[in-house]
Order: sequence, then C-alpha cells, then structure tokens
Amino acid sequence: MAIKVAIPVLAAAGVGAAAIAGWSADAPSGNGKSSSAGLAGQAAPAMPQAYVGDPGNPATWRLPIEAYMPTRAETRLISGARDSLIDECMKGAGYEKWSPAPDLPTLGGKTLTDWRYGIHDAEKAAERGYHPDAAEQKAYDEAQLVGAVDISGADEGTLRGCVQAADGQVPAAQPNPLVQKINGEVHKKAAKNPKVIAVFAKWSSCMKAKGYSYEKPMDANDDPRFSDPYKVTELEIATAKADVACRDLHDVEKIWFDSEVPLQQQSIKENQAPLDGVKAENKSAVDKASRL
Repeated sequence: MAIKVAIPVLAAAGVGAAAIAGWSADAPSGNGKSSSAGLAGQAAPAMPQAYVGDPGNPATWRLPIEAYMPTRAETRLISGARDSLIDECMKGAGYEKWSPAPDLPTLGGKTLTDWRYGIHDAEKAAERGYHPDAAEQKAYDEAQLVGAVDISGADEGTLRGCVQAADGQVPAAQPNPLVQKINGEVHKKAAKNPKVIAVFAKWSSCMKAKGYSYEKPMDANDDPRFSDPYKVTELEIATAKADVACRDLHDVEKIWFDSEVPLQQQSIKENQAPLDGVKAENKSAVDKASRL
C-alpha cells in the first residue's frame, strides 16, 4: 500500500507560532469599524485598513496584510479546482482508484487573528484550556489518516506530472513568502512596543495575584505541561481561565492588535509593488479556478 504524495494544502492557524503562520484570510462581516479609517465622506485610502468587527472577539478583527491573502472561500475554490484537474489526469493515466487527499479541517483559530494573540473565549477555556475543540481535533486526525494512504498504486512520477499539469491551469494557493514574512516579523515586532510591554506586565501581575507566574501571555499557552495534544488537565483549565480573565481586564489583545496595525501598514508601503503583484496573482488563480 503506497503512501500518498502530499499535494500542498493550507492548514488552519492555531495558538502562538501557528497563528503567525496562518494564511487564509476571511472577509469581515457585521458592522465593524476600521481601526485607522479616514473621516466620514472622504475617499477610502489606498492603504489596506485594519477592521474590527466585535471589539470583544479578536476572531472578527482583520489585519491590513490580509488584503494580500486569499480568503478561505477562495482557497477552497482553488483547491477544489486543482483536485478535479489532478483527479481527471490520474484517472486518464489508468489510476481509477486514485483520489486526492482531503483538505485538513480547521483546527484551533478560525481566522488569522483568532488565537493570534492567545486564547480569548472564557467558555472554551473552561472546557478545553489551551487545546482546540475535541471534535475538531478528532476530525483533523482522521483527515490526516485518510490522506496518508493511496490504494491506487499510483507512482510518484505520474502524480508529479499531473500536479504540474494542474499548475499550468490553476496555480496552487500557496503562502507568498513576502506576505508570510511581513505577517510573522511584524507580529513579533509589535510585541516590543512599549504599550504592549506595559500591558504584558499588567497581565503578569494579574496572573501572579491568582497564583500563576508567567512573564508574557504566550508563556502560559506555551507551558510544556500543557503540550500533550490529547490531554487537558485541571491545572491547564484553571490557568487558561485565569489567563482569559486577566487578558479581558487589561484589554491585552486589542492593545497588541492596535500596535501591530501601523507596523504592518508601514511594511506594506515599503513593499507595495511586489505586494500588488501578489494580489494580482491571487486574483488570477481565483479567476482561473472559477472558469473550470
């Protein structure tokens, strides 16, 4: 029984480093506001703006760099079109039982900003601590198992050829290196903003008063005692509940987000020409997928 050759897919963002690496963006919904919008009646600025949907829910916020990322819907459209092309090619090569590996279900954060600054849902923290939903974890694990084995007996060379043929019709929605660099580096840089450092100190003092010793919010999330993906302890849940309470008390996520926005906009301005090219490439891939 052969191992499937992986066709790149886009996994969901999670807490911490995974959140920094998140790719697919989601268009804002609801009556939110731009964090750096101009005066009413003025023409919208060319620079991508931040967006805040529900001020109390970071999952509804949107960072400027997301203007250069395909949305989840666009990513699914491109992935589906490519899967169809590759499937048709493989069957044409005589591998009737071949099927593409399923896209991995969302695990953890649902948007780029969900869990980017840590956990924020008190109810979920009380149930799962720093872990994703149990049903989501199970679905993710099962999809990985299904996608790992190919019963068709297809050889790697044939599959590679079919993937290359699909590339010529619908390019894969892969993370752009420049976009990923801005997304990751600016996030880390924002954490060094004096306002963010100050609010981290307030959060740390709040946690200490509750019996927990951590210097920064992500230190609690990254505690090695909570690293087992299938075990949620009472200590983890208690820590996570205190964590969210202290975050809410001092508005940690919003202060961090507001510090990140202008830094992203500055990086976008410095790299405007290549980023415009990225946006055009994204649109081209979506247009090609839509025509299939």
